Amino acid sequence: MDKLKQANLYRSELIPVSGKLVERYNKCLVKLGFTATKLKTFSIDGIGWSPEVAEEKDDLNYLNNGEANPHGILISPLQKGKPVYLPIHTFDRDMMKYVFKIHGEKIKDITRDCAICLDFDQGIDAFYEPLDVLKYNNVTIHFHLIDNLDKIQKTQLELVDTFNRDNNFIDETIHQQLLDSAKKYGDLRYRDLDLHELQFTTNSFYTRAFGGVYILRDFISPIVVFEDLKWYKEAIKDTNYDVLIYHIEQPELMDKLRDHIIIEYDLEKVVKTERYERIKKFEFAQYLKKTQHPVRDILNDPILYKSYLNKLDIESRKKVMSVERYLEKLENSNEFKIADIVDLKFFESLHEPHSSLDVKHQDLIWKLLVNIAPKDVLYWYWYDKETFYESFKTWDDSLKDWAIETISNNI
Repeated sequence: MDKLKQANLYRSELIPVSGKLVERYNKCLVKLGFTATKLKTFSIDGIGWSPEVAEEKDDLNYLNNGEANPHGILISPLQKGKPVYLPIHTFDRDMMKYVFKIHGEKIKDITRDCAICLDFDQGIDAFYEPLDVLKYNNVTIHFHLIDNLDKIQKTQLELVDTFNRDNNFIDETIHQQLLDSAKKYGDLRYRDLDLHELQFTTNSFYTRAFGGVYILRDFISPIVVFEDLKWYKEAIKDTNYDVLIYHIEQPELMDKLRDHIIIEYDLEKVVKTERYERIKKFEFAQYLKKTQHPVRDILNDPILYKSYLNKLDIESRKKVMSVERYLEKLENSNEFKIADIVDLKFFESLHEPHSSLDVKHQDLIWKLLVNIAPKDVLYWYWYDKETFYESFKTWDDSLKDWAIETISNNI
């Protein structure tokens, strides 16, 4: 991953945590029912998740009490606008934007000397069956201050009220109580510590629960797509919900998405785009073995590209050039079918969200399409960084260089 880090493409916007912030972070962990970290320094993202703490605990989901109960930690106003690097749901980023939109100024003030624990409550104590994810609707966001600072503020105000009553201003005991509280917690009289709960409404989304599930419920009929075959097989036994259920590898899924006007394709149009060139080059790279030249040079240099293309065996060459071959044949006759000439995964990778979809749905469908056929390194990086990182580790060093160059040139 060093190459990605050097190019600022690997979790480059994490916030460093040390000193007092570590203590506050640990208090949040304990308040949420987790164990404190032993690390003295680490980094966090916009929702408070830390890759170093996750590695220490050997648990990527260490901020979850089960898959149904995610949490967050705010210890710095710098978290505003920062990425959520490992979201449990695709709407997590939007929830954090909403939190800072409503409570941004209060969070900035409170995190000067306190941390805030976030509880994302969707009204489900625990998942029992895979289609329980359909119960997601409204998420209530609760805020909890460490050290019960809001309650201490109330106590301070009561002490001040007592101090001002009758002749209590001469009572040295009350004097001392006020001084002790102010010394330990500061003067809280004029601080606004009231973070009222927020309501966030979900629509279509992706969740990492049950091995990864897409819930598409804003279209002709609800569609649920499972990435995990085991949970898909469990879900199709459930007759309590009137939904269409697919495994992500089923070819019928793409047919249904096209029928429901969720995705579309136009081969004549897409072959003229940079996206097609990226996809075709990545496909080509899969067939390059023991080359005399770096893969990066082969993909970038037209002369080398043609040279190595012609060195491929005929079947591999047909797959790489299958779209152009199909369009050429189509000019002479309509009897040819796409499936007869174009590789299935190559064809699937050339789809895009239907132009009628709004932006929030387009982003979700792009993520789904990338998961179905991960062949465009740019969109793969944009829409599913974690699986991109995992695959990136296995690539030839020169292919890594090409991918980094391709992504960097489009940011």
